[in-house]
Parts: sequence; structure tokens; C-alpha cells
Amino acid sequence: MEIRKAHKTDFAAVKEITQNTIRQVYPRYYPAGAVEFFLNHHSDERIEADIAAGKVYLLEEDGVPAGTVTVNGDEIGRLFVLPSRQRCGLGRAMLDFAEEMILKQYDTVVLDASFPAKGIYRKRGYREKEYHIIRTDNGDYLCYDVMERKRG
Repeated sequence: MEIRKAHKTDFAAVKEITQNTIRQVYPRYYPAGAVEFFLNHHSDERIEADIAAGKVYLLEEDGVPAGTVTVNGDEIGRLFVLPSRQRCGLGRAMLDFAEEMILKQYDTVVLDASFPAKGIYRKRGYREKEYHIIRTDNGDYLCYDVMERKRG
């Protein structure tokens, strides 16, 4: 397993991991409008801009992309593992990697937690800081927490 900075040529892999995970996992937790919101939020333009800014990392197993994470200052974002590779410790490895990077410069790690991941973050010591509700274009609602974990 290797985690490395994503390059412009990795855009398709990052997009595939992100979009496939949202399409396969999120419908179990969210209504259709919220799933569509997530897909639009993680647009090509946002992924490309984050890669260009050096914020995106790609996890590969035997040279095959399996996960991605974005680190922006003290925030972790876009942490996704392909559904076929979940429950193998890859998400934990990426979270360890991102937290280590952030805690070199900051005392707190911040992230937005969707329903599928909230329990995982709580077990790692994250606590809810804010709660948000977004009404989507079709009238569905998207709920998520901003969570943080302090050093130590």
C-alpha cells in the first residue's frame, strides 16, 4: 500500500473513487436529492483544482488506485475508499496519514462527517462541533456534522 500526492494524470482515478463511493454507499443513508448534492459538490472542477493545489492524495494497492483523501490546512475532506476495498483498513490508513500531516502544523483536525462515516470518526475521538442541514434542489435534506479532534 502506498499513499502519494495525486498528480493531474490521477484525476480520473480520484473522480472514479469519489463518484463510485457516493453512488454505491450514500443511497443507503440519504435520499436521492442529497446523493445528487454530494455528486455535484465533488465536481470535476473542484477535484481538478484541489489536485492542482497539491491537496489530494491517492492510496494505491499494488499500483491500483483504491482510495483518496484531500488535506486542506487543518481540514480533511473527500476521504473515500472504493466500496469493493472497504473494511480492509484502507480508510484507517488514509485517515492516519491525513491526521499526521495536519497535526504537524495544527492542534486540531476538522472534517465534515456524513452519516456513513460519523461512527468511525467518533470511535477515533472526534466530537461534534456543528450540525448542518441543507435543503437540496428537489426538496430533500442533507444533514451532516462538522467534527473535530484535538491533539493528544
